[in-house]
Amino acid sequence: MLNNSTIDKLIEMRLTPMADAFRIQSEDPTMKDVPFEDRFGLLVDVEYTARKNNSLKRLIHNAELEQPEACIAGIDYQSGRKLNKSLIMRLATCEYIAEYRNIFITGATGSGKTYMACAFGMEACKQFISTKYVRLPDLLLDLGAAREAGNFQRVLSKYTKPRLLILDEWLLMRLNESESRDLFELIHKRRKRSSTIFCSQFHESEWYERLCSTDSPMADAIMDRISYDSYKINIESIDPKRDISMREIYGLDPALAE
Repeated sequence: MLNNSTIDKLIEMRLTPMADAFRIQSEDPTMKDVPFEDRFGLLVDVEYTARKNNSLKRLIHNAELEQPEACIAGIDYQSGRKLNKSLIMRLATCEYIAEYRNIFITGATGSGKTYMACAFGMEACKQFISTKYVRLPDLLLDLGAAREAGNFQRVLSKYTKPRLLILDEWLLMRLNESESRDLFELIHKRRKRSSTIFCSQFHESEWYERLCSTDSPMADAIMDRISYDSYKINIESIDPKRDISMREIYGLDPALAE
């Protein structure tokens, strides 16, 4: 009866894994010879591990990664691309997040930018760092609608709070003045508080003209806040004439497609 009462109380306190572990201990005669401190330690370990696992699952779910299966170990260094493996492995430690640094990942369509960014995002989740993935076009639509609805600051906080924000399809389309203004608000609030990964088909030198225009003060303001605090990963093909999209490499075998 005493054990059942204790189990019920543990469940009521939402310590279900510990309750299950206690029930198993109670039914295991060999546990009677184990010192109380050790048995209690085992119960705490079970609850702690369960909570950590649940927290990790929530972080991964909330990150909404485009490729949740991405991992650092899965990055392909043998597919004819120039990749700085030592830099990638250093960034995988997530020290750049503690330093409030950013990452620029640039390269042609199909070069593996999104996969790499999601791999960095997954590493951040594993270290229990809040992460958010979003396509820049979707973010701008969200902020634009929020400004019209009068709840801009509330929606903006959705993108300023995560310690790591992944902006995919960065400047895929040239921005207008209103979009650049909204983007500036986001960049300004995140600077020196969090980190951002920018994934773009365009080289950094081309970003100015895609932020309204090259002589726009808004473009200067945005670039000034991100250029000097960022690691640069430019994914280039070793032989452009034989360049193959990573989607083609890992896609469906043409022989099976028809």
